[in-house]
Amino acid sequence: MHEMSYIASMVNMALEVVKENNAGRVRQIVVDIGKTSGVMPYYMHKYYPDAVKGTVLEGAELICNEIDVKALCEECGAEYYPKRENNYLCPECGGRKAHIIEGKGVVLSNVVLED
Repeated sequence: MHEMSYIASMVNMALEVVKENNAGRVRQIVVDIGKTSGVMPYYMHKYYPDAVKGTVLEGAELICNEIDVKALCEECGAEYYPKRENNYLCPECGGRKAHIIEGKGVVLSNVVLED
């Protein structure tokens, strides 16, 4: 399960935010998970309590947002959300060439600190 390495990385980044802001407590950490990343939010939540045990993150809520895949058509420049119904083609021009611009990574998007 590569989720353990992702949650460890997110926890380390959140701890850096805490340190940089001289914070005593954290209310929540928010992680954006792209639908093509292969990372399952269920396992992120499963491993989170062990990853934060004994840190200032213990007791903080983990929120995982699943991010839909967004593509950029290389033929017409349109941004779109690929859909199975149209064979993942660009809805503007029907183009087949595109690259993913959202929905493929795992990102620490927010750390909510308490005063």
